[in-house]
Amino acid sequence: MTTSDSVRSCPFRHDEALEPDPFMTRMRTEAPVVRVRMPYGEGRCWLVTSYDHVQTVTSDKRFSRAALVGMDFPRITPAPIVQSEAINVMDPPDLNRVRKLIVKAFTTKQVEELRPWTQKTVDALLDDMVEHGAPADVADHLAGRLPLMTICELLDIPEPDRAQLRRWAMAMMSMAAADKTSAAEAKAGLRAYFQELGKERRRNPGDDLISSLATARIGDEMLDEDELAVLAMLLVVTGHDTTTYDISNIIYTLLTHPKHLLQLRERPELFPRAIEELLRFIPFRQGVGIPRVALEDVDLDGVIIKEGDTVHVSYLTANRDELVYEHPDELDFERKDPAGHMAFGYGSHHCLGSHMARMVLQVSIGTLLNRFPELRLAVPAEEVQWNTVSIWRYPLALPVAW
Repeated sequence: MTTSDSVRSCPFRHDEALEPDPFMTRMRTEAPVVRVRMPYGEGRCWLVTSYDHVQTVTSDKRFSRAALVGMDFPRITPAPIVQSEAINVMDPPDLNRVRKLIVKAFTTKQVEELRPWTQKTVDALLDDMVEHGAPADVADHLAGRLPLMTICELLDIPEPDRAQLRRWAMAMMSMAAADKTSAAEAKAGLRAYFQELGKERRRNPGDDLISSLATARIGDEMLDEDELAVLAMLLVVTGHDTTTYDISNIIYTLLTHPKHLLQLRERPELFPRAIEELLRFIPFRQGVGIPRVALEDVDLDGVIIKEGDTVHVSYLTANRDELVYEHPDELDFERKDPAGHMAFGYGSHHCLGSHMARMVLQVSIGTLLNRFPELRLAVPAEEVQWNTVSIWRYPLALPVAW
């Protein structure tokens, strides 16, 4: 058993379209458990990049998210995005209590009931794109509008408030040091908004998800006001942000992989599997997310992670692990690998909105491909401009023709 004294430094920033981060990729093969310096926060931390090790860190009770509360932990954003009442920094048994309440309120049935509305909305957005004429920016006409409209419909957010929520959500995700104050202000603004909305829905519940969460009970247990506000924030930020960029990234990937796009058109039965493979294949974010803290010394293949050490995992590199997936850097809509992808995380913090994201992706991408059989990029792929500010990777605009 050994400890590692070498520390790697990396900006965790890779803006070359949707190519995997070369440093992270190299670490998975050279040093799958390695000490690194993050751009922000106190001290050094561990970076874990292999599929098996990511599984261990995200599901083993010896690693805690709750221990992060109050820490200036190593991270890639100038201010911590996470909040102490958020479900994504809870450990069992508190985590189990809140997850049960959410699962009771946020059901697959509720999401499926929203599918016809989502289909109607996609049809209308694409009507507008046709009226605009080619070339048109599908990142604006479809990806930039649908997910926010869908989550706001589910939460029954008043129309006049939606643009401000979008601005706050985007400001929170900046990796630029100059944006530290605006990111903190955005987080405070979102929290205050949902504290007031949560109180109102608890007093006068409707048919929306916030009302369901506010009134959900298991025995005497229910969400308190802070838990409800932070959960609603999380739903808005992750419920529209990630899906917005997933739509753009998937469209870009399909349009730059014409053989795969043709295969999908010729064999539409592959579509559900294709969406899952695209989620595995696409590096959807920069760097890493919320870490964990070791509650005791842990041996990962001879590397000793000490009690109190901060540990980051990379779902992106786990999704490309050659020890788990055959030809992991190839896009394969007929992939037979038994392992599921980690685009929605793993373990007790697996994304609770994954069923919502899948529904929106299926409707939006499926309808787009069916409606525009000659869909293509309207500019050379190398001219597409990419986000270089936030934690998400996505094209700033995606001009298409049909």
